[in-house]
Amino acid sequence: MSPLIEITDSRVFDPEAIIIDVRAGANAYERYLAGHLPNAIYANLDDDLAEHPADPAFGGRHPLPSLTDFTATLGSWGIRPDSHVIVYDDKAGAMGGARLWWMLRSIGHTNVQVLNGGLKAATDEGLELSTDVYTPIAVTPYPVPPAYRNTVNIEEVEAAAKADDRVVIDVREGQRYLGYTEPLDLVAGHIPGAVNLFYSTSLSPEGKYLTSQALATIYKETIGDVNPQDVIVHCGSGVTACHTLLGMEQAGISGAKLYVGSWSEWSRRDLPIATENK
Repeated sequence: MSPLIEITDSRVFDPEAIIIDVRAGANAYERYLAGHLPNAIYANLDDDLAEHPADPAFGGRHPLPSLTDFTATLGSWGIRPDSHVIVYDDKAGAMGGARLWWMLRSIGHTNVQVLNGGLKAATDEGLELSTDVYTPIAVTPYPVPPAYRNTVNIEEVEAAAKADDRVVIDVREGQRYLGYTEPLDLVAGHIPGAVNLFYSTSLSPEGKYLTSQALATIYKETIGDVNPQDVIVHCGSGVTACHTLLGMEQAGISGAKLYVGSWSEWSRRDLPIATENK
């Protein structure tokens, strides 16, 4: 199944599909109330797709929720192992939509897609949004898997960044990567050895992913001959990196891993930090 689905696809309006609206940031719920896809369940990035960290130095600003908590949440949304899940946000998938897609894929749920272009794609198409709060019918908690797959810890990232046969991709803005500014974490800069590929490089001016062929060209230029399973992707806190992981999957490049703690963990651990001049 393609990781993306278009707003013109009739499956978006299938009553059996589970639609999840994942917003983040200030007034996320108010923005949901102001307009969302019909029958879309509201999900909060910070509360539903992450734990509240006691110390971001160990897990970052958006550590993954426990598997027990996550699968209980899926059950409360009415999601079963065979459910078709469609997720979106209002940031072209970069702030919650792709994160939920990745989390579901990581526990083995393959029947999940992200709305290409997010909420904007729906409004551009002239779809009438709903202001009703949709309450799902809960089902038995989703089976708890043994682990989240395709994640790496800080030690593996440190080793990979030094290796010639591995690639660590930092998808934050270039100004943050180069060390000029850091609006969210304590220190500006990047992991020594990591390469920068801003996540929005994969998007068209309309906020949709580029074609699979164009995406493949971008990512192959970045990883070269490195096996995709030896590629690690990170961002500030393990959210926007999922947008790039989705793009890689759409391009037919499967197997890259997520460093969940990302820069928010690395920059708090007294580890080496690189900038443009260092």
